Amino acid sequence: MTYRAPLRDMQFALYEVLNGDKVLPELPGCEDATREIMDAMLTEGAKLAENVLAPINTSGDREGCHFDTETKTVKTPEGFPDAYRQFAEAGWTALAGPVEYGGQGLPHTLNTLAEEMVCSANLSLGMYPGLTHGAVNALTSYGSDELKEKYLPKLVSGEWTGTMCLTEPQCGTDLGLIRTKAEPQADGSYAVTGNKIWITGGEHDLVDNIIHLVLAKLPDAPGGSKGISLFLVPKVLDDGSRNTAFCGGLEHKMGIKASATCVMNFEGAKGWLIGEPHKGLQAMFVMMNSARLMVGLQGLGLAEAAYQVSRDFAKERLQSRSLAGPQAPEKAADPIIVHPDVRRMLLRQKATIEGGRVLAYYTAMQLDISHKAESEEERQQADDMVQLLTPIVKAFLTDEGFFCANDGLQLMGGSGFTQDWPVEQFVRDSRITRIYEGTNGIQALDLVGRKLGLAGGRPVKSFFAMVDSYLKTEGGVPFGDDVKAATGRLQKATMWLMQNGMSDREQAGSAATPYLRLFALTAVAYFWSRMAATAQQAMDEGSTETDFYTSKKETAAFYMQKILPQTLSLLAEIENGKETLMNMTAEQF
Repeated sequence: MTYRAPLRDMQFALYEVLNGDKVLPELPGCEDATREIMDAMLTEGAKLAENVLAPINTSGDREGCHFDTETKTVKTPEGFPDAYRQFAEAGWTALAGPVEYGGQGLPHTLNTLAEEMVCSANLSLGMYPGLTHGAVNALTSYGSDELKEKYLPKLVSGEWTGTMCLTEPQCGTDLGLIRTKAEPQADGSYAVTGNKIWITGGEHDLVDNIIHLVLAKLPDAPGGSKGISLFLVPKVLDDGSRNTAFCGGLEHKMGIKASATCVMNFEGAKGWLIGEPHKGLQAMFVMMNSARLMVGLQGLGLAEAAYQVSRDFAKERLQSRSLAGPQAPEKAADPIIVHPDVRRMLLRQKATIEGGRVLAYYTAMQLDISHKAESEEERQQADDMVQLLTPIVKAFLTDEGFFCANDGLQLMGGSGFTQDWPVEQFVRDSRITRIYEGTNGIQALDLVGRKLGLAGGRPVKSFFAMVDSYLKTEGGVPFGDDVKAATGRLQKATMWLMQNGMSDREQAGSAATPYLRLFALTAVAYFWSRMAATAQQAMDEGSTETDFYTSKKETAAFYMQKILPQTLSLLAEIENGKETLMNMTAEQF
């Protein structure tokens, strides 16, 4: 596998389109996030991704993880412990960590850019430190001072890793059905007993200690999700003894085989309460929201990796002649990149990746603003946008990650289907991203069921106001009519949901998935218009990067003409309602 971090595209998105080099350093506590520092970080991150992580991606997939039934331990593939050590020692786990616990305190946005490169280069390895960020966020927000002092420094440094233990054999999304119990002990700790499944990084050999964040119920807990509490359960206790939290086996998976996905058995394991009793979901959602944004980056990273392989293949693979006549007459055939259908797949990848990248970076910047801005109004406005866009980033970018990998495989024909090329691994690896941390159907339900009505519809109104203000730019904007038409369809769909979904929840459920995609396509169209405007401005100012900026403008045109028209059918699907979904009985299927 070869991977080259798309640094120029990343810089274009962060600096030129979103003005991150101006916005981020102005946030209190982020003064060090200068253009110079961010460029240095990107350069070093690219070296690590290209030279350390990517070379062991394929071998890690082939070897997978190994479970020792006697010791109940997990061995990661060859090269993974050393690669993780280099990752942690270089400070990448501490990048956005709180300064008071050894972190660098840099904006979350920079962590987002690093995550994209890591996910492109080696998603399985990136899973181990990935969830640790969420554990740090949850512990920082809700942990006691004692727990913070004891655990955060080593989680932030990467000396230890963290997990998120939610799912049980009998329940997935419906966490109110969990059976794991936590019994109070005389010393103030709790004895946690239960079984969890699909726990990423539940056991491995990369670090000496793993800190599990476990959802469980106290003896006096009320029924349902309101009775859930959150507990910190370490693998190794303070005295060096092994806690009774053991891996019961590894899941046999379609992809991300070098990521240890564990069955975890807690047998009266010693743990400590995080936050208040019966309010564990509140703390866990901090971790889950962080994870959902991270998973969106996984989709983006895999899409980029698949695009690079299939693009290079298309430029070199000779087959047939161009429909317009020979383009390489000195060769036996033309490179397949001359064929319209090959270009359709490449441009679909390129347009969704580059548009999705700006959407993801924008959301990450709003997260930083929501935490760091000086005024309450700025923080509130940014948080509204984060709440609204988080399910869209997670669902849309993971859908597109899989679609782009699939297009890459299709473009390469039989070669793509073999293990001689890494794209088949990307297809397998990307498939899970649409499922974990809340399936994309759950993200759609979250969008229409919770986020649209949040604060009386304030977030979605802010989104429409932002687009409308942009469309009124003096002198017009590129593809303004296309963006305006798509926004009108989104507004119409939103009104339909207000009129029909509030009184009939099945109507909302039937519209949820097409509505999320309609929203995503419209948001990306808005950002593509901004990218085209930025590119044109650079060219007007005499930039010598003519090919780079022309490519942006041409890709924007492709997006508007070939992808954005999907919004027409999505609106029709929404307005057709639930009847054809719900009329049949179960027996008629």
